[in-house]
Amino acid sequence: MDIIFAFIITVLSFVFFGLVNRILDRLPIPESALRNTWKWKNISTSFVHSCITATWAVSCFYLHPQMAEDLISTHSDFSHALVAVSVGYFLHDIVDMITHQKLQKSWELLFHHVVVMTCFGISVFLCRYVGFAVVALLVEINSIFLHLRQVLLLASLSQTTIYRLNSMVNLGTYVVFRILTLAWMTRWLVLNRDNVPLLSYTIGSLGMAIITVMNIVLFGRLLRSDFLKASREVKREKDK
Repeated sequence: MDIIFAFIITVLSFVFFGLVNRILDRLPIPESALRNTWKWKNISTSFVHSCITATWAVSCFYLHPQMAEDLISTHSDFSHALVAVSVGYFLHDIVDMITHQKLQKSWELLFHHVVVMTCFGISVFLCRYVGFAVVALLVEINSIFLHLRQVLLLASLSQTTIYRLNSMVNLGTYVVFRILTLAWMTRWLVLNRDNVPLLSYTIGSLGMAIITVMNIVLFGRLLRSDFLKASREVKREKDK
């Protein structure tokens, strides 16, 4: 797939997720989420992106298994398009956050998006490292449950069975598809340093380091909020 086509897909993706956001604006919103309708639409749009890209990323390796043997130069147009779509989504989300949220509330996520979009952008427009980018997009399997968690919180369903089940699946997939996957990617990058140009290697290493730190911090927050805090509340109830 040539660069012009990849650029067109990126633009179409940006427009598509903008339309998803508009459609969500016309759908019913839980009463508890009315105090922050922008956040409800933003997270719901992110949920849609995660469902699409998680399924797409798994399909890429299923339909083109030889890509797993060469993450640098072997890829299909199907895989290339996936990375371009994700660049378009991250660009949409950056614009959405800058437009509707104060910088001090969104700087962490904006920083994350800029780092990821830079790395994916290099992959899309150099037509290289697409396989590596698709491996990175396997984290979206966890993002499905991560975004669903936020949706349930906004809908005031944090005391329900579905929330507790989602919390367990969320934590399990977080370990597998974020922490362990990123650890494997870091190892791959180190082992293949001679096959990657210095600039790309430096950008990739810095990106991996930043995302790894952010993921560890978020994991701690999830663990404290959904498990440690809940355990303390159960203990207090028993002591009464």
